[in-house]
Amino acid sequence: MTTQTVAPARPSTRFREPGDTTAPAPPEYRGLERGEVRLLVATPEQLTHTRFPRLPEHLRAGDLVVVNTSATVPGEIDGHSSRHGPIVLHVATPLPEGSWVVELRTSPDAARPVLDARAGDEIVAAGVVFTLEGGYPAEGSAPAGDGNRLWRAYPAGADVRAALDRFGRPISYGYLSRHYPLAAYQPIFARHPGSAEMASAARPFTPELVVELVTSGVLLAPVTLHTGVSSQEAGELPQPERFRVPAATADLVNHVRDRGGRVVAAGTTVTRALESAVGPDGLARPAQGWTERLVSVDDPPRVVDGLITGWHDPHASHLLLVESIAGAALTQRAYDAAVAGGYLWHEFGDSALLLPR
Repeated sequence: MTTQTVAPARPSTRFREPGDTTAPAPPEYRGLERGEVRLLVATPEQLTHTRFPRLPEHLRAGDLVVVNTSATVPGEIDGHSSRHGPIVLHVATPLPEGSWVVELRTSPDAARPVLDARAGDEIVAAGVVFTLEGGYPAEGSAPAGDGNRLWRAYPAGADVRAALDRFGRPISYGYLSRHYPLAAYQPIFARHPGSAEMASAARPFTPELVVELVTSGVLLAPVTLHTGVSSQEAGELPQPERFRVPAATADLVNHVRDRGGRVVAAGTTVTRALESAVGPDGLARPAQGWTERLVSVDDPPRVVDGLITGWHDPHASHLLLVESIAGAALTQRAYDAAVAGGYLWHEFGDSALLLPR
């Protein structure tokens, strides 16, 4: 079951840039425990500044938290372009016909995308020769339509996954202080390898927090969505991604909603997966495959009532989904408070719990 929806490329939320408050490292490398990141809880009645271990205090018995079981795989590798010389290659998603979705970024720290690559360029990385075939999903896929950020590339030589497992590292960008081990990119729910970038919303969860949630009457259920490279450039929409919603999770979503409980997605990936499994009658069903579903104000969620999420850049397409759940006004209030309060951005940063009801 897949759904494709066309929506505005920019969210309506407008807030000040977070400046230099991007998290440069995982909390454990900043003198904190994994789960000790800050948490801003936003409801129509109030904004609460707290810490992630106090999440259970803001949920109710009978609520359902849905988590992503996708595990992060090594997707970044140093390479050499036939036209650009040294580059960093992000190897994201294997496609059914044998090609891979890749992104070329500047060496040495992947700070910027390379937008002037051409079809026919060859990239050599870890014994694999990638030949760029065309933009993904279409030509002109850069934010301004000037070149391509993502490409379909056909590999020759060694097995791609084996090469990445041996020589690759987790995808990262120039805002991190250094490279961190793959273990730092695995939420505790990670079971099924496949995400090019960490499904980071659930990273602050710890076994102790899960026990507290369960003993307070909050339910948990899994889905799987394997992420591609992030649509972090202005004006880009999410790409097709592989997902699975098990029958037990779909049944539990319907049961909780029928009883008046809230379905809280731990991340935009969970939201996309769940909403890709909802039929015209508003009921969740087991589903798997590729989804192009774009959850937005124009095509809002039908089963997700709340969201646990990190903090996204002002023009990131993820904000379309955030606004569709929380509403533009509550999203604006939360982001203004986060910027004013110095919350940390990106995958190792602080968190939000958005509860519009």
